[in-house]
Amino acid sequence: MKWKNPLLLLFGIGVSNLGAWIYLIALNLIILDRTGSPFAVSVLYILIPIATLCTNFWSGSFIDRLNKRNLMIFLDFLRAFLIYLLPYMDSLVLIYLWVFIINLASSIFEPTSTVYMTKLIPKTDRQRFNALRNFIHSTGFILGPSIAGVLFILGSPYLAIQLNSLALGISAVIIFLLPKLELGGKTVEKVSLRVIRNDWRELVIFSKSNRHTTFVYVLFSGFTVFMTVLDSLEAAFATKVLSLSESAYGFLVSVAGIGVIVGSLTNALFTSRLKINILIGFGAIFTPVGYLIFAFSQNFIWASIGFFTLTFALSFANTGFITFYQNNVPTEIMGRLSSALSVLEALLIIIFTGIVGIFSELHGIRFIYIIGSFAFMVLGLFMNLVVLGKSKKAFYQEYSEREHR
Repeated sequence: MKWKNPLLLLFGIGVSNLGAWIYLIALNLIILDRTGSPFAVSVLYILIPIATLCTNFWSGSFIDRLNKRNLMIFLDFLRAFLIYLLPYMDSLVLIYLWVFIINLASSIFEPTSTVYMTKLIPKTDRQRFNALRNFIHSTGFILGPSIAGVLFILGSPYLAIQLNSLALGISAVIIFLLPKLELGGKTVEKVSLRVIRNDWRELVIFSKSNRHTTFVYVLFSGFTVFMTVLDSLEAAFATKVLSLSESAYGFLVSVAGIGVIVGSLTNALFTSRLKINILIGFGAIFTPVGYLIFAFSQNFIWASIGFFTLTFALSFANTGFITFYQNNVPTEIMGRLSSALSVLEALLIIIFTGIVGIFSELHGIRFIYIIGSFAFMVLGLFMNLVVLGKSKKAFYQEYSEREHR
């Protein structure tokens, strides 16, 4: 694989992700400081899937027909501008509204970038690239909280948020240096309600003829739902239940980053020996184990062990699933499929995050976190059986043979 463009892409991802972590931690702490309510923080997480619901039933039709690189550049600059203005918002309701608009742009950016990466990276190199991508993301785990902590000392959380605006601007410039992968002069079909309806019909046909691929995607969506719901209580659990300071919480997130680094490097070094179903199965079991350790922790040490375990295992699950998805879904419909299935994922996140936020207020954060972690473990065990079963081994063997013809 020629490394110039992949390295540029990884660098752009790294800069954007670093800014995103600074932004996320700062925004969580700002809302928690203003309200003192874990439910108020949970609203931030609910806004993400609401934005997905508002865009993803139609955005996939545009993504699959527009120039991916140009769309990514536009969305990066748009988000940079909106985030720059966020610190000037005084009203909590206005902050929620502004964050929602930012999330609208992000919900379109994610599937767009996935399609672009799939087209840019050769099929034989995707597993290693995805492992390196996870490694780049892990730098955000470590450097993001550290930089955020320094910015809190030197200025304020609002200064930390505006740093993400700069990061997104840099990311847009880097993406501009990458090649256009769509052929020039190609007539683009105008998107209408009829086109969107036909696209959904095409996705139904694909899902019926590729049931295993669709089923694994749905299970991993459930995986994402559980992580998002539990993560919405993370800051409140660390600061209110474990009585950690903001700086200690930032360091705890950095420990999680170390787990991703170790896991991602392991994936990158042993790509040829680690099969996709093994990666997904291992991550499906040990990610919930990490959440359970954190749920029962009484001090910083055990909380750190839980964070390291879950992120180490998550790096395997993410690398395995992303590679599986890229290898089994045609790029021509990838934007539509990921957008469409994200609607279901978003709906479940909204419902369960709201329920968990309310019940944590009524019954205590730790109790709800433990219940959620056990439920997550049940899903992980079932997912493990699906990807490691004998019939599924045959599927992976069949797919491998088909790829080498």
